[in-house]
Amino acid sequence: MKTKSIIDRIGWPRLIIGLFFFLLIIVSPIMGLNLTDVFSDVLRRWAMFGILVLAMVPGVQSGIGLNFGISLGIVAGLIGGTTAIEINYRRGGEYQPWADLGLALLIAIPIAIILGYVYGLLLNRVKGSEMTVSTYVGFSAIALSNIVWLVLPFGSGTLVWPIAGEGMRNTISLEQSFGGIMSNPSVTAQQPFPLNLLAFEVGGVVVPIGTILFVLFVCFLMWLFLRSKWGIAMSAAGENELFTRSNAINVDKMRILGTVISTVLGAVGIIIYAQVFGFLQLYNAPLMMSFACVAAILIGGASTRRAGISNVIIGTLLFQGILTTSLPVIKQLMPQGSTLSEVIRIIISNGIILYALSKTRGGTQVES
Repeated sequence: MKTKSIIDRIGWPRLIIGLFFFLLIIVSPIMGLNLTDVFSDVLRRWAMFGILVLAMVPGVQSGIGLNFGISLGIVAGLIGGTTAIEINYRRGGEYQPWADLGLALLIAIPIAIILGYVYGLLLNRVKGSEMTVSTYVGFSAIALSNIVWLVLPFGSGTLVWPIAGEGMRNTISLEQSFGGIMSNPSVTAQQPFPLNLLAFEVGGVVVPIGTILFVLFVCFLMWLFLRSKWGIAMSAAGENELFTRSNAINVDKMRILGTVISTVLGAVGIIIYAQVFGFLQLYNAPLMMSFACVAAILIGGASTRRAGISNVIIGTLLFQGILTTSLPVIKQLMPQGSTLSEVIRIIISNGIILYALSKTRGGTQVES
């Protein structure tokens, strides 16, 4: 009975994925892989996706469900990042990474608030079909952003194609902007003390402590919000609409609040993702990000009705950990020069996403 109780508390998806991740860690050195590199990559990927996965929590808690429409926030973040680079270019192009990062957030957050508010109004009109509509909105946002990247009147050589002189590049380097300022030891080493401690190596493992602390700080703010008056009202609206209405709480406003916060976190999350990655990826690159975020929080033990901070931390670690460790292991098993490893990685990642979506009832023990 005790074993069954533990399994029920953990949830089968989290248990199976966790055991698979542990197996990959054990196999890695046997396959000739350096464990310090593996752990460095796992920490890096966890920090990259932490806030993007956190963006699922207010959506679930407010009653709109798994927010596949997080792509709206991602687009807002990308607009903020590219605009910050363009403004830096027009004022002389000096290397000011912290100013660029702050400016990117200042531009992205208001855009995300507006998009999230309009998106929330739409979801209030389609109650009961939120997941279908949010998936459509997510794909549509990326499709429409493709037009935006072609028509924005930017002139920075970092942003636009050099020959045509117009139209944004697919991949934009952040080497001369805010890339790696909280996650790359070679970049932080150029910063004054104590900022040069935002990333360092311990026994060969690169620790992006600046990004990790930022992610944990945002998680802490969300934890505080969920325990505030507004946060409790929002969660109540998502859990029991009739009870919430009987207590004179406007359910529609609470749903909009959750949608706006989710969209804002998506915008902040993609900027932090780019800071760690070192690049902004435009056009169709973010198309499937929402599915990865949804899968991560489900693997962490959340359900379609309840989600907490622990689900974000555990789920992101498991999902990104498996993707990070599986590719080098597969490469070792494949013939040299073969491209099948990338195909198998895609199969594994999509398989995890499908499994997580099919097991949404697993591991529903979350924070209240």
